[in-house]
Amino acid sequence: MGFTFAEGPLLEDEKHNFDDLNVPKDHPARDMQDTFFIKDEPGMVLRTHTSPVQIRYMEEQLKKGVQPAYRVIVPGKVFRNEATDMTHEAEFFQIEGLVVGEDITLAHLKGTLAQFFKNLFTEAQVEIRFRPSFFPFTEPSVEVDMRLVGDQVPEKLKDKWIEMMGAGMVHPNVLKNAGLDPAQYQGFAFGMGLDRLALLRWGIDDVRLMHSADLRFVNQF
Repeated sequence: MGFTFAEGPLLEDEKHNFDDLNVPKDHPARDMQDTFFIKDEPGMVLRTHTSPVQIRYMEEQLKKGVQPAYRVIVPGKVFRNEATDMTHEAEFFQIEGLVVGEDITLAHLKGTLAQFFKNLFTEAQVEIRFRPSFFPFTEPSVEVDMRLVGDQVPEKLKDKWIEMMGAGMVHPNVLKNAGLDPAQYQGFAFGMGLDRLALLRWGIDDVRLMHSADLRFVNQF
């Protein structure tokens, strides 16, 4: 679909992790219960999402003199200071997507995700819906739900809407912070948990199994 891969550091500065992504200084995401701050390195955190790579990628492209269109996928590990259970871990993996160009709309976002889910869940028809939401780095922001329909769908997933990711149109401030003119360029972004995709794709019951190093589990894949 024309995407390229990008990576970024796991140990990130607050500028890229928060400031450039339009996250205010008083935003709850900066509180200690969500973010691992580095005691001996002020201003550094274990990245809480893969979104900082959006900024880094756009900055790098502009340094090379490359103007949009950009299409980039960012898979990687992220960290949240939270309790673990069957669907949550303190460290997990995300897939970030970013598209920037001229005349980009939410329709492009929906079409891209529909194509992705259709190919991932190959034996089922996939339906997608958007629900209004809020993220500092997108406007408008949406939560994306997916539903599998058809005869081949596992019974526990059949006709159930499942929250898959947060997404939206890239906030003009984010484009501006990366060095782009938001009057000329628009973009969409999305972020989803790779672990949650795996739970649905293979019917895994507990996300903690993926971090157990149990070869009886790992060797199945």
